[in-house]
Amino acid sequence: MGELVFIGLGLDDERGITLRGLDEARAADLVFAEFYTSTLPGASIEAVEKLIDRQIRRLSRKEVEDGQVLLAAAATRTVAFLVPGDPMTATTHVDLRLRAEASKIRTRIVHGVSILTSAAGALGLQAYKFGRTTTVPFSSTGFAPTSPLEAILENRRAGLHSLVLLDLREDGSFLAPRDAIASLLRMASAVGTSEFGPQTLACALSRVGSPQVRAFAGPVADLADRDLGPPLHCLVVPGALHFLEKEALVAFAGAPHDL
Repeated sequence: MGELVFIGLGLDDERGITLRGLDEARAADLVFAEFYTSTLPGASIEAVEKLIDRQIRRLSRKEVEDGQVLLAAAATRTVAFLVPGDPMTATTHVDLRLRAEASKIRTRIVHGVSILTSAAGALGLQAYKFGRTTTVPFSSTGFAPTSPLEAILENRRAGLHSLVLLDLREDGSFLAPRDAIASLLRMASAVGTSEFGPQTLACALSRVGSPQVRAFAGPVADLADRDLGPPLHCLVVPGALHFLEKEALVAFAGAPHDL
């Protein structure tokens, strides 16, 4: 009987993996990885291979979503599947786990550090006050969804913060924060709302999980004009702020003192 072990790599570089994850990766018969749901900006796949002392087969988005390569390998062997962040934050991986279970393949999870909690911690915001996470996609001709802004507005109306992820392509290119902000402002114009605009408070984070993490807070239009540090980035649009959260944004992210 085989086994499929989902292993979170954490954030930023190869050193984000847990000790348990490291042991599991080294003990597996085969090691696969994907870097399209997220990536490790501070590490190459070669660096991960050197750390675990194993060869890694990198899977494409199509191969992960199809699942046949992983499931066939895990039918008779122990397979480690390395994923940036925490494995089960991506629905693709949940679906893969369900298919493995349906095929009588045992599955296990070695969780990793996730941006879903780390972004809140870096800013000093309370993690349980976050609403639904959303992603701003790359814009293209004929594709102009407003759902990311609608998620932010829904959260804000409930007094909740919004984690806003920025789209990442399989080739490693990523949506820049200024482009994401411009896209959100266009969405606000398209839906005719004044609840989100140039003076709305927002936060930007760079390289969360690394020693070089940087945090910024201020009017969203001001953030678009600032050097926000190296990728990867994410945005946070706060909802109602507790007084400690206000103090944290001033102290840790340079928010205006009259916040």
